[in-house]
Amino acid sequence: MTGALENRSFLMRSATYGSVAVAITLILFKSWAYFVTDSVAILSTLVDSLMDLGASIVNFLAVRQALIPADHDHRFGHGKAEALAGLFQSALIVGSAVFLLLQAFERLANPVEISESTMGIAVMVFSMSLTFLLVLYQRYVIRKTNSVAISADSLQYMGDILVNASVIVALLLVNQLNWIYADALFAIGIAGYLAFNAWSIIRVSFADLMDEELPDEERNKIELLTSDIEGVLSVQELRTRRSGQKIFVQMHIELAGDISLFEANKISDAVEKAVMDLYPDAEAIIRKLPYQADRFKAEK
Repeated sequence: MTGALENRSFLMRSATYGSVAVAITLILFKSWAYFVTDSVAILSTLVDSLMDLGASIVNFLAVRQALIPADHDHRFGHGKAEALAGLFQSALIVGSAVFLLLQAFERLANPVEISESTMGIAVMVFSMSLTFLLVLYQRYVIRKTNSVAISADSLQYMGDILVNASVIVALLLVNQLNWIYADALFAIGIAGYLAFNAWSIIRVSFADLMDEELPDEERNKIELLTSDIEGVLSVQELRTRRSGQKIFVQMHIELAGDISLFEANKISDAVEKAVMDLYPDAEAIIRKLPYQADRFKAEK
């Protein structure tokens, strides 16, 4: 188990290192491309990469913090660091979207001719290729670790691929059809896409920070799994929440009133093991109660 945890930690950290390295590389290339072309659409992807760098650094720090085991001052672990990082990332995204809108509206009012659009397209193709390789590795890490933070980061970089593709289309429209407004219009579309992503991150982060229940599908899975264990007569008061990668599950299980404490603990251990098999990072708190019918008999 310790080896598996260490391997998972290594994969998560390597994914954060990779995202920071890719963001820095893209910033260097896109800065040069913007200097050469003066395209506001390329500027939008440069700002997006700057935002990605900030988000990746925050994500790197958050993952490191979230992987720290529970201690005396944080008995439930440090998983909520990922949600706090998500809120910070969303603030960066909103700020970037506002900046892009201002630049795009200014360019609509004062359109300029784009030079060296072919060079800009080449940089965008390179950016898409490098980002695609990063996303492939992130998807591999997600399959191995089920990390919420890496999943969000991967989704963001997947969006970058679409953004870069839209910039290529904008540059082609300017270059081939001489439609000078395409540059600014695509930048406005990208700003809207960034704002949409920001809302998605905010929603997920607040769900984590506010201890929102797991989806009904997951809760039903836990309840059915528990009910199938021999000796469990009923499942009551199921409560769930997520903190980073860690999932907390609390429930009451009703058992026959005439079984021994040893048998009751054995059934409870089986329930805990089933939950842990379903969610390896879960922590289950199980309260044992005599079956309701048995309680009625005892009262009579």
